[in-house]
Amino acid sequence: MRLPQKIYRIENYIGATDAFHFVRKDLSVQPPVLEHCHDYFELMLIEQGQAYHWINGVEEQLTEGHLVFLRPLDSHALQAVPGTGARILNVMFRSETAEHLVTRYAEELSGRFFWQSGQLPVTLRLRGPQRERAVNSLLTLQTNHRSLTRIEHLLLSIMTHMLDAGEVIDDRAPSWLLEACRAVREPRVFRRGAAGFSEAAGRSQEHVCRQTRRYLGLSPTQYVNRIRIQHAAMLLSCTNTPLSVLALDCGFENLSYFHRLFLQQYGTTPHSYRLRHRRVMIDSH
Repeated sequence: MRLPQKIYRIENYIGATDAFHFVRKDLSVQPPVLEHCHDYFELMLIEQGQAYHWINGVEEQLTEGHLVFLRPLDSHALQAVPGTGARILNVMFRSETAEHLVTRYAEELSGRFFWQSGQLPVTLRLRGPQRERAVNSLLTLQTNHRSLTRIEHLLLSIMTHMLDAGEVIDDRAPSWLLEACRAVREPRVFRRGAAGFSEAAGRSQEHVCRQTRRYLGLSPTQYVNRIRIQHAAMLLSCTNTPLSVLALDCGFENLSYFHRLFLQQYGTTPHSYRLRHRRVMIDSH
């Protein structure tokens, strides 16, 4: 379906001193009469029910837990699937805010979330605790205090949590890639690096590399290393295994490389991370 298009502008929703607009909205079962694009960024979560989503000339169905990272030029329209009671949580924010975030945190955010190129925006499916966390975070925006600090904190909280959980996988990714992402959580697979990931995918390394960059925003090596470092962090927080042995257990033969990746991902050294989490465990008793 291609509908007439309208452009929405951020100044129609927020005042000069506001940084965002938030709405919790029940969707209509009536077919939309317009698609729209906008001059702002938009984060949309299906809180409950199901919705038809017309996006950049493609029709798809979203269900509870789908989170969509809409970019200014994305053209879309929504309709509730009859009988499902579809409701969305939606936050709109200025392009300047998005620009500031991706410039300041380029290493983690560039090419991902709102900044991933391609015909369709990134759409993730959140389940269980992840979905509840996102819903609760968005509901904190039901306030008259619509500050820049509040929206930046919300966006960074949601995005960094997904990065830490290794869940930045577009819901449209092919099933073989989703299966490979699940398989590579196993130590016996991630210890073998990108080769283990490609073997789990059952595709050529070149094809796996192209699709991984498209749907995860990372190369296979970068994705596997992120999972290895997460596993290392878990071991650091609950064991006394020497760092050299721990690094090898995670698939890193080069200890300096392991240190560098850990510092990049967690902003601290493995030794400092272990000490801090050990103190937290002691203080909690």
